[in-house]
Amino acid sequence: MELNSIKDAFERVVKKQKLSSSKSQEVIQQVGREIEQALTQILSAQDPSAPVDQKSILAELKLKLSAVGPVQQLEGSHKELNLNLSKYTKLLERTLNPDISKAYRDVDFDYHIVNQLIANHFYRQGLFDLGDGIIDEAGEPELTIVKSQFSVMHQLLEAMKVKNLEPALNWIRANREQLNQNGLNLELKLHSLQFLEILQNGTQADALVYARTHLAPFASPSSSHKDEVLKLMGCLLYAGRLNNSPYSEFTSPTHWEKAMEDLTGQFCSLLAQSYNSPLSMTMAAGFEGLPTLLKLANVMAAKKQEWQAMKQLPVPVELGKEFQFHSIFVCPVSRDQGSEDNPPMLMPCLHVLCKQSIMKLSKSSTRTFKCPYCPAEASVAQCKQLHF
Repeated sequence: MELNSIKDAFERVVKKQKLSSSKSQEVIQQVGREIEQALTQILSAQDPSAPVDQKSILAELKLKLSAVGPVQQLEGSHKELNLNLSKYTKLLERTLNPDISKAYRDVDFDYHIVNQLIANHFYRQGLFDLGDGIIDEAGEPELTIVKSQFSVMHQLLEAMKVKNLEPALNWIRANREQLNQNGLNLELKLHSLQFLEILQNGTQADALVYARTHLAPFASPSSSHKDEVLKLMGCLLYAGRLNNSPYSEFTSPTHWEKAMEDLTGQFCSLLAQSYNSPLSMTMAAGFEGLPTLLKLANVMAAKKQEWQAMKQLPVPVELGKEFQFHSIFVCPVSRDQGSEDNPPMLMPCLHVLCKQSIMKLSKSSTRTFKCPYCPAEASVAQCKQLHF
C-alpha cells in the first residue's frame, strides 16, 4: 500500500534525526571537554614566577578544535537528515492528494438522519453535552431514549475503570435472558476479575468464599468453562503474590480493557446497535476508498467525462472485511449488483455471473455459451441460482 511507503520514509527520517541529534551532542561534548581542559591549564598556574603561556594554550586549543572539525561533522549529519526529510516531503506531496474535493459528488443526503448519526456518535462516546448541542442547533427532536441508554452504558464503564464490577454484574443479571451465551461468558469474565482482585488485595479466605459463591456454578461437569475455573483455583496458592507466580498473566491490565470492550459490545448488541458507531464506520470507509475515487476522478477529467453525472462507479472500490456487513455480489461482466430480480448464478466451471449477463451471453435459454473467464461452455439450465 502507498501508506506503507510513507511509513517507511517517515521511519528513515526519524532514524536520521536521532543519529543527527546523537552526533550533535557528541560533537558539543567533545568541544566542551577541550575548552574545559584549556581553562584548567590556564587557571591551574599558582607560581607567579612561572607564568602560564596563555597564547600557546589557546593555539593548542585551536589546533585540537580544528582536528575535531565540529562544523564539518554537524554539516554532514544535518545534510543527510535534510536529504531524507526532503524526500519524505516530496513523497507526501506525490502520494497524498491535498485537494480531495475532486472526489466530491452531489448526493441528496437526508440531513435529519445525518444529524441523528452525529448526535448518536457523541452519545455513544459519552460526550453528552456535544450530542445535546448538535440536537439543539440542528433543531432535531431529542434522542432521549438513545441518550439515556448510552448514559447507563457509560456509568457501567466508569465503575469498571475504578474496578467496581457490581453495576456491570447487576446489569448482566437483569438482562441474562436476552444476552444468552455471550452474557454468560461476560459474567464469568467479570467474576474472574473480581476474584483475582480479592486475591491480590484481600485474603485467601475471602477469595475462596467468593469463588464458591460465584465461580462454582461455572465449574459443573457439563460446563464448557470448567477448565477455566479450575485454572483460576490454582491462583489461590499465590494469594497476594500473583505477579510473581505461574499465573501472573491474569494480572495484566489488558483483561480489564477486554472486559470493558466486551461489555460495550454486549450492551450495543442488546440495543440492536453495532459495536462501532455508524458515523465512525462511514468515515473510515471513506478514508479507505478515497484514493480510488481520486484516481477515478482524475482519469475521467482527462477523458472529459462528467464525474457528477455518473450514477454508478465504473470500477469497484475495494474495502476491508471490517466494512462488509452483508453478502453483496457485483457481476464482473455487467458491473450490476445482484438482486432478487437479477440474482447471481453459478456456472458449471464455478465462475459466477448475474442472471441477466448469462441470458445475454446465451441469447436464448437453449443455446450454450462460452464462459468469459475460461474455455468452458454451459447452458442456462446448467447454471444454479445462488442465494444471499
